[in-house]
Amino acid sequence: MDQQAMLTRDLVLRICATATEFDLDWIEFDRKIVAPFTAARDTSLIERITAAAAAVGVDHVLICRTRSEYAYEPVIQVRAATSSLIGVIRSWGDTPTDFLVCLEDLSAAVLVTADELTVAAGPADYVAAFVGDDIGRARAEFAETAHTRNDPELLQAAVRYGCLDPAGRDKRKPRGDVGERVSAWGEALRDRSPRSVARARAVRGAWGWIALLLLALAALVVPAIPTALTAVALTVWLLAQLAWLARSRTLSFAALLRLTVLGALALGPIAFLELAVAALLRLDPFDPLASVAVAVPVEEVAKFLPFLVFWLVARRRMRRFAAVDYLLAAAACGAGFQLAETVATVLSADETAFHPLPQGGAFTLFPGWLEIPWADIRFSGHAVTTGLVGATLGIAVVGRRLYGAKLWLLPPLALGAAALEHLTFNALLAGLEPTALTATVFALYGNGAATRWLLLLFLVCGVLLDYRMQRLAAHTTPPLPGKAPLRRLAAQAYGRAVWYRSHLPGDIAPLFRRIALAWARLPVTLVEAAAAILHEYTVQLAAASRGPTALCTAWRVLRRRREHAMGVARAAGQPTRVPDRDKLAAEADGLLVRLGLATPAALAVCAAAAAVVDSLDPGVLGGAYALPTLLAVTAWFTALPTADAVWVLVGAGALVSLLASGWSVPRDQPNPRRFLRTPRATIGAVLGAAAPGQLPYAAVGMLGLLLPKSTARLLVRSR
Repeated sequence: MDQQAMLTRDLVLRICATATEFDLDWIEFDRKIVAPFTAARDTSLIERITAAAAAVGVDHVLICRTRSEYAYEPVIQVRAATSSLIGVIRSWGDTPTDFLVCLEDLSAAVLVTADELTVAAGPADYVAAFVGDDIGRARAEFAETAHTRNDPELLQAAVRYGCLDPAGRDKRKPRGDVGERVSAWGEALRDRSPRSVARARAVRGAWGWIALLLLALAALVVPAIPTALTAVALTVWLLAQLAWLARSRTLSFAALLRLTVLGALALGPIAFLELAVAALLRLDPFDPLASVAVAVPVEEVAKFLPFLVFWLVARRRMRRFAAVDYLLAAAACGAGFQLAETVATVLSADETAFHPLPQGGAFTLFPGWLEIPWADIRFSGHAVTTGLVGATLGIAVVGRRLYGAKLWLLPPLALGAAALEHLTFNALLAGLEPTALTATVFALYGNGAATRWLLLLFLVCGVLLDYRMQRLAAHTTPPLPGKAPLRRLAAQAYGRAVWYRSHLPGDIAPLFRRIALAWARLPVTLVEAAAAILHEYTVQLAAASRGPTALCTAWRVLRRRREHAMGVARAAGQPTRVPDRDKLAAEADGLLVRLGLATPAALAVCAAAAAVVDSLDPGVLGGAYALPTLLAVTAWFTALPTADAVWVLVGAGALVSLLASGWSVPRDQPNPRRFLRTPRATIGAVLGAAAPGQLPYAAVGMLGLLLPKSTARLLVRSR
């Protein structure tokens, strides 16, 4: 064993407040997970220390006594093996003492007191090696033990490390917003009146099919409606791709479609706002210059009106948003706005004029862009450009505590890129010539082709950030069933990061030091995110093999678990409203019995929608300016015969109701065995779980039955 030049005093002052307590600033530095527990002073505790070191991939640890009389002893670097640690401890004599074992980069440590109190602090994998995968339950059990035994030392540790609230502290959570109160009312109603809720679901499902029939009849009467429906299918498919790729999201797919409806309804207010701005600038709204000077700045900002409405109604829910939720919500708002422009243009445009059509197909990444063929110019579409701004906003909001305020530079840059693309496209469409500077910058930007790939890049960054944030809430979040995959790779990555950080020269410039630390951390972030995603997928496969009921339960629990983790991580110790931990843990335990969670909802979005997307006929869709589009469709509607106008209204109402409801994950699956006994109830259950938007869930559930029951063994074999 080697002796370090560092003295015990230097190490203890960095990590400990006293000989038996960790320093809270050291814990808060990188949001370490802390778990106090009681353990006998025997070989099993040393074995747990060794297992914790192996869990983070380190071969050597630092060990020293923490009492002041040993302040000038050298810190000992020892191999992370049970025999080596026992040898050092025995060399100190037979008298029990307080000692510290930590990693070389000081990112994790365990403090062993002379009595039975032991405290582990560090990343979740390190702490879990001491107290088990369910760190939150271990902390609660320690608090209960301290309270039951009324031991002053244990009570002080429980309060210090957040297992118990100190006396006199206000335990009330902030009052819920409107959205949370409505959700709580719905949950209470489901518990109090399950039959009434089942009937309401059946009515909703029946109305969904009636609305679909009405929409089909309207399409027979109004020839332009089928073409408009292809744009709807394209929008749904685009949102499905984004939702499926956003693995860390907490927003449901049903919520995205409701935001899409709000985005479409925002076309009217945006058009009137453009009219007001044009009047303020003393500019003719139909002047080609207005499509650049008025439409671009107004639309790029006003597209976020539904996002603002969401914040007003559910601002506390937004405090539990993941970074990718901002992307998804913004993309849904932009998709709705473009859908309204497209449908209005389809219904009212002169077929002899050129109108760029949203491009894309079933196998196209982020479809919906518009092109001007003769100029080789592309507008990525409002969904993609607005999603890009939302992605950077989410990264700035969620990641500012980890990476600083410099992230707030990203949203203005993204908004500028979106405005540049929109401005160039509108200018060419209106017959205007962009300035040389604008054309040069836009050419360097790829003439609009780079936006989709930038969105994908920021989406991946958002997912990585979210999973890193969620690990900071491991002390309250219930673990997933089974063992996480890639454990060995994660340990190797973390061990490599520890080695780099501990061997980094102390006299290098701060900028290069930050770069080196970020480079050392990057593999850990990548592997941990990949492990979390694979773990969810493994659990989902196991649930799918158990049937649709387990699958649907899993969808909800996974999303609520991520929401809980993001709420706790973003609150950073402040009082906040998150999904109840005990209820969530009970649901997770139920899944453990069934061995299940589920595949993402967006994966199951209409294959029919993807097929319809391929039928788009380039040449008659799209609109680059909301005000003329709204005026044109209004004039077209007023000129319709009364019967046709009625069918247009019926079709519009049916479409809005189809998008706004019937896309949530089914809660109660029908039981075919009960059909002969209670046929009416069974038919109602079928309607309640098989609205048009819920058919993809049923399809995935039926496919899951093809998996063998042994699929659940993957949760045990994961390495």
